[in-house]
Amino acid sequence: MVIKKFQGKTEAEATENAKKELGSAVVIMNVRNVKRKGLAGIFASPMVEVTVALEEENEKQQNKAPAMTALEQLAARQKEINDKRARETADGLGGSGMEAAISNGSVIPDDTPPKPRADVIEKLDSLETLLKNRLENPVTKSEDSSDSDKDKHSDSSDNAEQMRFTKLLYNMMIDNEVHEKYAGAIIEEAEKTNKPGMPFDYMLTNIYQKMILKFGNPRVITPATKGPKVVYFVGPTGVGKTTTIAKIASKLCVEDRKKVALLTADTYRIAAAEQLHTYANILEVPFRIIYSPSEVEQAIEDYHDYDYILVDTAGHSHHNEEQRANTNLMIHAVDEIAECEIYLVLSATTKYRDLISIADTYKEMADYKIIFTKLDETTSLGNLLNLRLYTGCELSYVTYGQNVPDDIDRFNPQTTVKSILGGGD
Repeated sequence: MVIKKFQGKTEAEATENAKKELGSAVVIMNVRNVKRKGLAGIFASPMVEVTVALEEENEKQQNKAPAMTALEQLAARQKEINDKRARETADGLGGSGMEAAISNGSVIPDDTPPKPRADVIEKLDSLETLLKNRLENPVTKSEDSSDSDKDKHSDSSDNAEQMRFTKLLYNMMIDNEVHEKYAGAIIEEAEKTNKPGMPFDYMLTNIYQKMILKFGNPRVITPATKGPKVVYFVGPTGVGKTTTIAKIASKLCVEDRKKVALLTADTYRIAAAEQLHTYANILEVPFRIIYSPSEVEQAIEDYHDYDYILVDTAGHSHHNEEQRANTNLMIHAVDEIAECEIYLVLSATTKYRDLISIADTYKEMADYKIIFTKLDETTSLGNLLNLRLYTGCELSYVTYGQNVPDDIDRFNPQTTVKSILGGGD
């Protein structure tokens, strides 16, 4: 299989360039906007880059390889394609999520290159250990009463230090785009249990624990009690739904050895259907394009002995009422005949205001769990907490790259909170 990238002013132009060189049988694997290089790129419109695949004749004639081998080959090819992009991303993201040089508890202005405060970063790096020790060895009454032996000057000094420390943590959350309403509420809750002279590590552990509890545990795809589980993936265009489905399907097939069928209701973008079809061929699982709710019902009947039926819905603007209505009909077509789960796929790079609008729109259709994509394209994970608290919906998976079947994990609240508080991974 040949995999190459082509660029053009539009997706159609880039695709045409690919077909001129490789022929009309190419399959579009990915589409993204890229900035032009050099000074001229600052003022010019971005280019559209398409990644295409072409199966060579000798590969067509060979017997299909086992799914795992083919998957490994695909992952290796995609890794090679994305290595340069990954290196560029890593160079751009260097450093911790919140790097602040603070000598007196205040935050350096945004236009000043920040520097980590060593004592805070050190504490953040050992948060899990601190939490474990705290839970196993709670402070006794006698230890608490020892605070009363301090004089008033010491109490005043301790309180000032506590205020500076909590202000630091608040600023870290704000810099990582946690909404001020939620950051303030977390600090306020923590301050209710703070006592004069309380060590910083206890205060830090307290806030860390509260944030972990607010995130809750990840909720991932589970099997149905009977028959196939129908799993819908919904969300706006450009968030990576199709690639995310391929990653999940790969893990269900290869790691869990489950029987999976792939459907797509995205009849607006031929490239998306072709991309999912390619993954289905590699995994050796059935693939079908569906045009109406009744075809979903037929698929459930045809694949009644399967474990999962994963459905890619059309990505569209959440303001498009007609497409929203079509998605709603497709989702509820299986209400009476099969168990169903719905996953709203969102980009971590989307502005919070837009995330709220999108979340509200899909909440009108049905309850859902949330998948966040493109974590590799941002250093600020505050929106994960914002949307969790705003919607009350559970988080499930996160993705951080284009590699299939890699670059996807269950959401991890511990590492996410450490990143939000500036402690890195």
